[in-house]
Amino acid sequence: MMKKHDTETNGVEHTEQQVEVTEGTGDETGVALDPAERIRQLEEALVAKEAEVAANWDKYLRERADLENYRRRVQKEKEDLMKYGNECLLTDILPVLDNMERALDHASEESLSAVIEGVNLTRSMLLSVLKKFGVEPIEAKGATFDSAYHQAMCQVESDDVAPNSIIEEYQKGYLLNDRLLRPAMVSVAAAKKNGSE
Repeated sequence: MMKKHDTETNGVEHTEQQVEVTEGTGDETGVALDPAERIRQLEEALVAKEAEVAANWDKYLRERADLENYRRRVQKEKEDLMKYGNECLLTDILPVLDNMERALDHASEESLSAVIEGVNLTRSMLLSVLKKFGVEPIEAKGATFDSAYHQAMCQVESDDVAPNSIIEEYQKGYLLNDRLLRPAMVSVAAAKKNGSE
């Protein structure tokens, strides 16, 4: 126990220190423990905390390894998607190529109509494969020119067709799921200028 001093302030300080020491060395019932018992309790608490730290570290390492494995897997899936993403489309296009090769193998001057028929069938087959993957041709001939879907290659003066109408299609345009894949290349009608014949 500590000595009391004459000043009141010092007495208050010592009393607070004494209370802290009593609280730190007592058990839950408030009874003071001997130092050996207190050391044993602190050592048990330290062992428990060390076990908790080891478990948390192990958990951290496992989570870190899982995250790295996930990143590697996602990267590989991304590479595979870029490498083989068109596999389904290409598998469906290969029979079209086979049909073209068959048509060329059987081509001769006598069988010209058969070759034309074969090429037309192959074209239809290719269009149906493209349609399956969301590719649709843009119908341009006779339509009104729309710069969102058509690319004007030239203007042709004409009295027979309304101005700004498409007269001829040089190259078909296509949409992919209603988004422009390639514009149609067209010639557009223009009104005849005064004085031209």
